[in-house]
Amino acid sequence: MLKIWGRANSINVQKAMWAVGETGVAHQRIDAGMQYGGLQTPEFRAMNPNTRVPVIDDDGVVVWESHSIVRYIAAKYGKGTLWAEDPAERAKADMWIDWTLADLQNAFMGAFAGFWRTPENQRNMNMVRNAWMRTNTLLQLMDQHLAGKKFLAGDSFTMGDIPAGTQMFRYYELPISLDRPKMPNVEGWYARLKDRPAYREHVMVSFQDLKGR
Repeated sequence: MLKIWGRANSINVQKAMWAVGETGVAHQRIDAGMQYGGLQTPEFRAMNPNTRVPVIDDDGVVVWESHSIVRYIAAKYGKGTLWAEDPAERAKADMWIDWTLADLQNAFMGAFAGFWRTPENQRNMNMVRNAWMRTNTLLQLMDQHLAGKKFLAGDSFTMGDIPAGTQMFRYYELPISLDRPKMPNVEGWYARLKDRPAYREHVMVSFQDLKGR
């Protein structure tokens, strides 16, 4: 059985869990990281010397790094749906996976960590505002791309929607008094993601206990 190490409210673990949820493959998630610990054990270090989650063990195949896990799950269990067989079609999804890693998540998690995970009296609001502005600039780029499309790679949901889509629940639910520009195409895409049972189960997870105190 596929095993996944990581806590349910980790945004990177959520990517792996969402991918698994879309495929329906039998799995077991094992709490690890933060309050659960377990990352410094010899057994975990043997799987991932970086001592980070998520990590999967699929009957002896160990994969770490969330986007690599999404690709692996899509390739093995989601062919024809998450994973396009045609390389040109698959590249449409791949680009957005890498864009999220290089740009969107870096910007948004800077704002999220600087605001939500930092005690109020320690926040650097100039840094938070800059990260939020950068996030909005990137999402407006995505909004332009989504014009006339249902999902990032076209009319069908693919692995390309997972890394970027995982950010959106926190983006829209974060109680921050900074502007969110109108982005009708992003908002429509997000609404379609929320219609997916696996998204509701694995991504729409409370992040209240991540709040800095």
